[in-house]
Amino acid sequence: MERENNSCIAQFLLLGFSDDPELQPALFALFLPMYMVAVLGNLLIILAVSSDCHLHTPMYFFLSNLSFVDICFTSTIVPKMLVNIQTQNKNISYIECLTQVYFFMIFAGMDNFLLTVMAYDCFVAICHPLKYLIIMNSQLCGFLVFISWFVIFWDALLHLLLILPLTFNTCTEIPHFFCDLPPLLQVASSDTYINDIVLYVTTALLGVFPVTGIFFSYSQIVSSLMKMSSSESKSKAFSTCGSHLCMVSLYYGTSLAEYLSFTFTHSSWAGMLASVMYTVVTPC
Repeated sequence: MERENNSCIAQFLLLGFSDDPELQPALFALFLPMYMVAVLGNLLIILAVSSDCHLHTPMYFFLSNLSFVDICFTSTIVPKMLVNIQTQNKNISYIECLTQVYFFMIFAGMDNFLLTVMAYDCFVAICHPLKYLIIMNSQLCGFLVFISWFVIFWDALLHLLLILPLTFNTCTEIPHFFCDLPPLLQVASSDTYINDIVLYVTTALLGVFPVTGIFFSYSQIVSSLMKMSSSESKSKAFSTCGSHLCMVSLYYGTSLAEYLSFTFTHSSWAGMLASVMYTVVTPC
């Protein structure tokens, strides 16, 4: 019976931000420039780092990886959203939706891990500057990126395999502008108890440990800054991690707001606004 229901599913309907046809051009004009800035800006970062030998350092290695992930992250969501806005067609096929969920989880998770690794890099650079090149050697940097990809690949695959047995009504409406796991589980017509448990556990494990690592890194950085007597040294240290700290605050703050909105308050508007911040604004 479940196999029959799954085979009958042709598409989902992404409700998006508004049904008003007059509002669609304004939404298109808003998101298209933001997407272009995100892609072109991050692409320029990658080209600059790869072409300038002076930037072949651990910090810029992680930054170029983050730029690549952000390009893929926003490209997983925004092009389909722009097509739907332009054509005023909210349809997304079952396969497209699951594909979007899978790659969204991968790239969102990689953002999470890379921000954590970059916090550790800042910690070593500020707290152990004389040992920086020894600790942050190329082997360690490559291993940290590899293990991040490895862990998040299997995490996303686990969630995808748990979605496949679920059943959905034909033309199910998803109260979001892209296919994300929490709103997708909300509209399933079969029991999602196992999916919810796995989601909570993996979110706790893959969320708490990175956030704890970031807090530890910055607590040590603040402690080192307090011991510095030179204002110039403090300014240089702050410039090293200031932009990273802003991005961490924006990314984790808005992603947590989206997760709580869909999971506990079931507020689709609050969840969508938070999603825009960390899927479109943060990559910019």
